[in-house]
Amino acid sequence: MKKKLLRYFPFLYKLRVQQLILKRHLRNLNPKIKYAQSRKPDEFDFVCKKHKSVLRRVLANSDPILQENKIKNLKIALEHIDGVVINPGETFSFWKLIGKTTKGKGYIEGLMLSNGEVRTGTGGGLCQLANMLFWLALHTPLEIKERHHHSFDIFPDDRRVIPFGTGTSVFYNYVDLQFYNPTNFSFQFNIFLSDEFLEGTIICNEELEFNYKVEERNHQFYQNENRWYRGNEIWRMEISKYDNKLVNEELVMKNNSEVKYMKSNELTESV
Repeated sequence: MKKKLLRYFPFLYKLRVQQLILKRHLRNLNPKIKYAQSRKPDEFDFVCKKHKSVLRRVLANSDPILQENKIKNLKIALEHIDGVVINPGETFSFWKLIGKTTKGKGYIEGLMLSNGEVRTGTGGGLCQLANMLFWLALHTPLEIKERHHHSFDIFPDDRRVIPFGTGTSVFYNYVDLQFYNPTNFSFQFNIFLSDEFLEGTIICNEELEFNYKVEERNHQFYQNENRWYRGNEIWRMEISKYDNKLVNEELVMKNNSEVKYMKSNELTESV
């Protein structure tokens, strides 16, 4: 009901956004939260996880130039993310590091997902960076303090190598991605662009006792009121490096998103 009201009365949506931005600003003033700010040019020795994601993906009815614009936006954002260290007791915040994506900083128009729709906006495309950071963090003992999933799925599984639903939504300055470091170790993100991929690694200053595996469970497509949806569960497992036994597992998230890229009959045939 709330979503319908916001859709039919745009001014209510804008008021809600301003309310959330103010709430975020006040939360950021909390002196008890120590945000990760330091960046270290030298890399740590112990790799927790590596990953790379395709920069140019198939998206129906979208201008290919927006994919190129995204890459330019990623280059600017990486200047604030690459090399950042999350020390013990610190919280990583996507927007605390990147700040507002303005034209004055060099950001240009790119694809954005907002309020259930695909649109363009200055700095669009940074969700891919947030997705990378989230996937890497899932393979460490970092606690997911804040993460928002997309309410709809716009990309088909074209060259997708990680489970559906492990992406994340970010929108300045009230939809953030945050991790907390509860350990005695320090972690560092190293992220860069190659010709075809966004590539990243999360590393640690000491070797961890456990490996972390992320698994999808209970995946399904289902129909509701002539619309198709996709759902699953994402689990994180902690596995001992010494005997390869499962030590702990936790349900990280449940995903339910409307599918936007297929017609009903096409989706029925693919299930």
